[in-house]
Amino acid sequence: MDIPDYCREIETYLCRKNDGHLIRVAGPSFDLVSAWAARGVPLKIACAGIDRYFERYYRKGPRRRPVKIDFCEADVLDVFDEWRKALGVTQSAVGNRQSSAGGDQSAVDRHHPSSEGDQPAVASRQSLPAHLERVLLRLSSARARGSLGEAFDTLIDRLSAELDAARSKASGLRGAARRELVQRLATLDAELMRQARSGLCPSDTASLAREAEEELAAFRSGMATDAFARAREAATDRLVRERFALPTIAFE
Repeated sequence: MDIPDYCREIETYLCRKNDGHLIRVAGPSFDLVSAWAARGVPLKIACAGIDRYFERYYRKGPRRRPVKIDFCEADVLDVFDEWRKALGVTQSAVGNRQSSAGGDQSAVDRHHPSSEGDQPAVASRQSLPAHLERVLLRLSSARARGSLGEAFDTLIDRLSAELDAARSKASGLRGAARRELVQRLATLDAELMRQARSGLCPSDTASLAREAEEELAAFRSGMATDAFARAREAATDRLVRERFALPTIAFE
C-alpha cells in the first residue's frame, strides 16, 4: 500500500468512527499520517490506536465534536511501540524503514520520543493482581461470546481455577515466589496458544501466517532471518489471540 492509499484508508476508518462525519486527512494531517506509513505502522495497528483514543473519548461522556486524526497520534504511536516491542522489531529497524521510505525519523521522534531503545518487551503498566483479574475477565468474556469452542472448556476451567488461586496471593508475593508465579503464567500462556492453534484449520493457519508476514513486510529487509522468524511467530500468535479473543496470560 502506497502512502496516498494508506492515508485514504485512515480517512475512511476515521469517518466510520465519527459516525459518518468526514474529517479530511489533508494538509498537516496528511503529513502526520504519511509519517506513520513511512515509519511502517501497519494499518491495523494504526486503527487500533484510533480505537484506543475513541474509547477514552467516549468515557468522558457524550461527544461534542468529530475527532480529528491529529488527536489520535499519541495513541497510534503508543500502540505501534507496544506492537513492535512485543514482536521484537527494534527501534533501529524502524529508523531504517523510515530512511528507506524517505521519511523524517526525527520529526516523528519529536512528537513521540522513545527512551527504551531496542528493548524487546513492553513494560507492564499494571500490577500482577490487576493483570490476573483482567485475564480472568477476558477468559470469561471469550467463553460467553462463544469465540471458544467446547474443546476449550476443560482447559479454561483449569486455567481459571489456577489463576483465581494465584490472584488471591499475588499481591503478597516477593522475590523467588513471584518469579516462580511469573514463569508459571508464561507456561500457561503457551499452553493456551497451543490449544488455540490446534483449533484452526490448515487454511486459517496459512491465512494468519500470511497476514503476519504482511504486517512485518515493511521491516523484513532490515531484520536477520532468525529475528524475522521469531517476529512472524509472535505476530501470528497475536492474530490467533484476536481470532479467539484470548488474553495474554504471560506477565512481564
